[in-house]
Amino acid sequence: MIEHKYSISLVSQGDHRFYTLTIPSEVLAKTCFVSTRDDNPTDGFQRLLDEKRAQSIADYIDNGMGTIPTAIVLSAQNEAELEIISKGKTVKFKEHPKAFLVLDGQHRVYGFSKAKSSVRVPVVIYNGLNRRDESRIFIDINTQQKPVPNELLFDIKNLAEYETDLEQQLREIFDLFHSDSQSSLLGLTSPAKKSRIKISRVTFNSSFKPITKNFGNKDAYEIYEICNSYISSFIKGMRVHDIEGSITNSTVFRAIIAIFPHVAQRTKDRYSNYTQDAFSEILSPLFSKIKVTKITSPGSSYKDLAGYLIECMKTDFTL
Repeated sequence: MIEHKYSISLVSQGDHRFYTLTIPSEVLAKTCFVSTRDDNPTDGFQRLLDEKRAQSIADYIDNGMGTIPTAIVLSAQNEAELEIISKGKTVKFKEHPKAFLVLDGQHRVYGFSKAKSSVRVPVVIYNGLNRRDESRIFIDINTQQKPVPNELLFDIKNLAEYETDLEQQLREIFDLFHSDSQSSLLGLTSPAKKSRIKISRVTFNSSFKPITKNFGNKDAYEIYEICNSYISSFIKGMRVHDIEGSITNSTVFRAIIAIFPHVAQRTKDRYSNYTQDAFSEILSPLFSKIKVTKITSPGSSYKDLAGYLIECMKTDFTL
């Protein structure tokens, strides 16, 4: 059986000791598994992990510019026959498909196994853990680590030059709503974090993304001007019922934006422009029929609320 040897450093944290080192990605692929309950380590990967996510990691590595410096956390199993040699400076272990249980970094290991390129991967190895300790460390890692909010990721994508054309357009529109002195949402938006009393960039993007196709080749400022007039007219109608504060509720906001194409079509047909007054005229039947509780207690389905709002806009036909 093939043996591998790598230089290590010993680290002590609390009651635990572990070793840090780097291991080639192809060696990790041959020695790691993800579930102590599965007899087949290869099939275990395929059943327990997300194939698409792993492939994206493999593609990221193979493009030649990928870097994933976060350490894989492993627990040495009996099959590894792990030994510390050379006066504590080197680790030796056998190449066995169940040598190491992955405690953190399952998708990275699976992605490395699918990549064509070989990379050196930072690794942490615990040795001598029982199943209870392995389970506790797994739970600690997956509950104590807090992911970066999506709001912040959207906010810094521009700096990383990772934006798509659509993401750039949505960012520019959001930033106008956030900072323009004439914005109907001035003071009601939160660019980099989630807020219960403000509209986050994530909510804004998910609301506007489906309707961007309706604007054709209009630039961000033109879209902002039209939508600002629309939202202003909606807030004006809500104010009559003293419910304008609900505009920042994610369900309400998404529903309002979802019906925009329906409202804009009627506005264009009747007035040939998109001013606040024109939108207000089209929305007037809605606010004469709307039930306040539908806005103050909207539930979680923006599509249901959008359907209700469209129903409220219907007027009786007269000659």
